[in-house]
Amino acid sequence: MNEDVIAVDPIAAFSVDDMLHMRRALQLAEHARDAENEVPVGAVLVLDGDIVGLGWNRNITLHDPTAHAEIQALRAAGEKLANHRLSGATLYVTLEPCSMCAMAMIHARVGRVVYGAADPKTGAAGSVFDTLVSEKHNHRVDVGGGLLAEESATLLRQFFRARR
Repeated sequence: MNEDVIAVDPIAAFSVDDMLHMRRALQLAEHARDAENEVPVGAVLVLDGDIVGLGWNRNITLHDPTAHAEIQALRAAGEKLANHRLSGATLYVTLEPCSMCAMAMIHARVGRVVYGAADPKTGAAGSVFDTLVSEKHNHRVDVGGGLLAEESATLLRQFFRARR
């Protein structure tokens, strides 16, 4: 993750529930920053209207390069539901997913991802790669980007500026 994140105008229509879940993801991003000095990215996984997984970046804390917010939320949901498939779930995340997280969503059969800030260096939801919608996969994820993008991008920019 890097400071080069951008806020974009929403490219899809978002619901009130989408807004509420993204606000929760922003709270988790703030927790990552404030409680664990992690890159502020948060994720909320919702299935059938219920939150089934929460996550925030924990790469540094857990000494684990795979401990991105999305992966943490997917793992929590898998444990809660006792299932590796999360068909029909929506993942809300404050930063556009990277390729690793995008592939995890595909393998889990997540139905939709809604992200905040675009990542023009490593984004895999359309900014750099189109991993989530590639016809080469047997599952594609609906993508909506730009929800609360400015808030998400500002959190990341401030975090990286403070670390310089």
